[in-house]
Amino acid sequence: MKQFFKTMFASVLGVLIASGILVLGGIFTLVGMAASSSSSTEYKPKPNSVFKISLKGSLAEQGDDSNPFASFMNEGETPLNLKDLLSAIKIAKENDNIKGIYLESSGLSAAPASIQALRNALVDFKGSGKFIIAYGDNFGQSDYYLSTVADSLFVNPQGGVGLVGLASQGWFYTGLADKLGVEHYIFKVGTYKSAVEPFFLTKFSEANREQLTSFLGSIWNNMTTAIAESRKISQTSLNEFLNQGKALGDVQELLNYKLVDGLRYKYEVENCVRDLAGQDSSDKLKTTSFSKIINIKPAKKNKSENEIAVLYAVGSIQEETSTSPFTGETLITENVAEELQKLKDDEDVKAVVFRVNSPGGSAYISDQIWKQVVELKKVKPIVVSMGDYAASGGYYISCAANKIVAEPTTLTGSIGVFGVIRNLTGLLGKVGLTTDVVKTNNYADLGDMSRPMREDEKALIQKSVEKTYDTFLSRCADGRGMSKDSIDHIGQGRVWTGEQALKLGLVDELGGIDTAIEIAAQLAELDNDYVVTTKSGKKDFFTELFEKQLEDVRLELIKGWLGDEEYELYRSVQEMKAMEGIQARLPFDVRYFN
Repeated sequence: MKQFFKTMFASVLGVLIASGILVLGGIFTLVGMAASSSSSTEYKPKPNSVFKISLKGSLAEQGDDSNPFASFMNEGETPLNLKDLLSAIKIAKENDNIKGIYLESSGLSAAPASIQALRNALVDFKGSGKFIIAYGDNFGQSDYYLSTVADSLFVNPQGGVGLVGLASQGWFYTGLADKLGVEHYIFKVGTYKSAVEPFFLTKFSEANREQLTSFLGSIWNNMTTAIAESRKISQTSLNEFLNQGKALGDVQELLNYKLVDGLRYKYEVENCVRDLAGQDSSDKLKTTSFSKIINIKPAKKNKSENEIAVLYAVGSIQEETSTSPFTGETLITENVAEELQKLKDDEDVKAVVFRVNSPGGSAYISDQIWKQVVELKKVKPIVVSMGDYAASGGYYISCAANKIVAEPTTLTGSIGVFGVIRNLTGLLGKVGLTTDVVKTNNYADLGDMSRPMREDEKALIQKSVEKTYDTFLSRCADGRGMSKDSIDHIGQGRVWTGEQALKLGLVDELGGIDTAIEIAAQLAELDNDYVVTTKSGKKDFFTELFEKQLEDVRLELIKGWLGDEEYELYRSVQEMKAMEGIQARLPFDVRYFN
């Protein structure tokens, strides 16, 4: 009887799993057909249309066209991404049927460099003479900074603008590790390389506090200067608003300090936008969305055979193949090195723009990608365009390019390396676990977390870290045409903004991806005779999905549906686990309070 139930249970489980796979496959097919159908249909906006941009959710670097669930996971809307949004704004500028842009703030999460790129695109849009109107129930700092570019900016009478300044908070695990009986052995080079501080300190070191104060100040100065200029107010007035906590007071203060143009309800602002667009006053505001705008085909398409390829390298640099295809997270792996090889051998590609948005990661993988940048550079120009971050390993893979372009608020530099090994002896003792080992040579069990490290082992690892740092310095010195001593002086793990890095010689020019494309065209002597194509260093959705085991898929689905706070905790734990081997990584996880 017991065997009968076991057989029956196994059969039922098998049927359920098979049914799940079939249903999932059916969904993939239907969604894929729908996506294919919609993408093949050109969208033509009606006269007097308004491009409505809903500023909500997280702003990704680029969209994942191969992921059929992207829209589903974003409540039926195409998730915002910087690449396509910049393109959509440019299309809207050139389309005669689109009369203006309506920005509706609903809490956009994005780093300053991405917001700055969008802001620059909106400034360029205004050059066409078309209007931009912004509205928000409650503005976050990112939303507000972006929205100040508008001709008129309105807030709900019961709303507000959360303009309070920037802060970066660190979490320190030293006390927790002591209680658990976990010891961390720290190996690093770089006074400012503070990624390991949470494991042996209880607060920021003075060096880390210095660099945090420096780059946060640089970013905030860029933001407040732009806000003051757009709102035609003085920095003194703006600082008074900030330092007196007026953002937490009466909404009328926003008018008093000229931070908004009026207190209005949403329908009132929409009526204003409708009138500006020349729409019938008896109708509701008619808008077109981001997902439709990007399907408008350009009036004139360049048919040149000369390509400038834009290769995206987004995420942490790791040896793993990928993260979840459902969460939209990406990693930079050796796939990027392989793509660089292909671009080097492609005769149609005359130049490459390498779009780097990474806090770094594995020193080994960084070196593999660096090598392919060097090899490609021998054949054709390569220009790096830095996104929100191109720090540590992100700078390592950038430094050999012909030219480097960064946004003023890009975080870069962080030239330094570290390694962490854990000793779990105390924790194992608390739960009654013991281990034993048989080995053939002295260092066969190097890194064994069930015992304390010997001094000779520590010396070997520290020597390896120092060698990696020396290699890092050499790569940067060769790429930037500077001496190793000069790189070491501005290295030591120190993080700089793009604005600061320009003065130090770590980047060549400030600007966005369009600036990088223009420089690449100049270096390749193409004038205007070229087309831009996009490449990705990650595998497509279905390749990633079917390389995973069924259990992995189940876990990834659960992870995809976690709330923000729970997922951030999960992500932090995973990042700690990923710090195996020698790392060239940004010394902290930068999150800006909004």
